[in-house]
Amino acid sequence: MAVTKKTVAKVEAVKTEAVKTAEAKPVAVKPAAEEAKASTAKATVKKTAATKTAKKTTIKAPAKKATTTAKKATVTKAAVEAALKTETYVQFSGKSYSEAELVKIAQDVWKYDLGKKAEDLKDLKLYVKPEENAVYYVINGQFTGSFYI
Repeated sequence: MAVTKKTVAKVEAVKTEAVKTAEAKPVAVKPAAEEAKASTAKATVKKTAATKTAKKTTIKAPAKKATTTAKKATVTKAAVEAALKTETYVQFSGKSYSEAELVKIAQDVWKYDLGKKAEDLKDLKLYVKPEENAVYYVINGQFTGSFYI
């Protein structure tokens, strides 16, 4: 029985140490978190004071930063659009037309059939109706028509 009492005493000692260690960790964490909040608040106050001083001394500096940011956003958007390449095809009755081919046909209709200048073509909307073997177009918002495919 002496061995059992010693073993029980050791187990209880280990449990007590584990509880003490577990209790000690949160106490150490709270002051660090509070210190971090305090230092963040101090840094915010310093930044605000520095910003107010900068605004009083120079008015042109913020305008330049806004322009630079706008340019960066434009470049980023263009890069995303350039990265995405799409192709559209219409397939029906054993035929296949790409979007580029349909646009080329519409441009030819504008130039040769309607007798207009290529540089006058600003806006082009195409409506493909495979059941009629036709493409309907609206050019520059006012010229409408169709061509067969």
